[in-house]
Amino acid sequence: MISTMNEQNLRLSILDFVHVYKHSNPTESLNNTTEVVGLADQLGYTRYWFTEHHNTTSQISTSPDLLSVHAASHTKNIRVGAGGIMLPNHSPLKVVENFTLLEALHPGRIDLGIGRASGTDGLTALALQRSHERAIANDFPDQLNELLCFFSRKFPMDHPFAEISPPGDETLVPDIYMLGSSQGGVRFATEKGLGFVFAAHLAPKLAIPVLHFYKNNFNPSAYMKEPKSILAIGVIAAETEEEAKYLAGPLELTWTRMATGSRDLSFPTLEEASKYVYTPQEEAVRQYNKDRFVIGSAANVAEKLKRMANEALVNEIMIADFYPDQASRLKGYRLLAEEFDLKSK
Repeated sequence: MISTMNEQNLRLSILDFVHVYKHSNPTESLNNTTEVVGLADQLGYTRYWFTEHHNTTSQISTSPDLLSVHAASHTKNIRVGAGGIMLPNHSPLKVVENFTLLEALHPGRIDLGIGRASGTDGLTALALQRSHERAIANDFPDQLNELLCFFSRKFPMDHPFAEISPPGDETLVPDIYMLGSSQGGVRFATEKGLGFVFAAHLAPKLAIPVLHFYKNNFNPSAYMKEPKSILAIGVIAAETEEEAKYLAGPLELTWTRMATGSRDLSFPTLEEASKYVYTPQEEAVRQYNKDRFVIGSAANVAEKLKRMANEALVNEIMIADFYPDQASRLKGYRLLAEEFDLKSK
């Protein structure tokens, strides 16, 4: 039986969607990210990842590799990377080339999280992949094998790509993680010996069993000798419970709208969320979504995150960033860094 983690060693990381708030613009959002990743570096957060989403006006995290270049160049210690690269949208060779360059620029600080979905709608996936066949293909296992073989330089001799040489050598490899919100991605992580991140904000009830499966079935590899697992969850931390609940209003309304098929998926303002009147159906969805997030005073959030980490057998929590504005983001991350004494780790 695997022992529980030591609460004193629990690490915190951040997953940035690069939200474009109402009455704001992409440039301001990117400036906000620069400020937050710099603060996270100073406060002792472990890693800072960027999502990949397309065809949305409320996020500008379309290129996590480019955002990682920017974040790494503005920090000194924190690991940066993709959470993740949606592999169906990309050539495995190009992903390897980009992350080899990142690893060469910032040795030992780069992470590559790999997702199996496109991170967008079907039409946009077609526009990205430029092929009807590619858009409907289910060849992720082949894509992942290609990516790992390009990194390791160990294609079978008769493979058509065996003669292709990415830049550098096999030492320029980031830490590689599979992303998952179901029982699918974890099997690639265990079989290939990769790290694993479970998105509990997408499937909270599956988090513990899937993360236990990962720890109990991990096969060591050239990429990772021991299992490395992370639990990702939406977090809103503030000085008081009341303030946190107020700050979580836009998050709760957004996720309720997504679940009920609303066409309005823009991130509402605090004022809009506070005045919104939920229908009975919407209120039921809102309550159902409670397990997707950890909302409260910094002390109570810290207590719950420690309990979740113990139950999930992880020593790292990745905070999915859904704060409603820049001021609450900065304050929330400072409060949690103090609660966890991150600078001492």
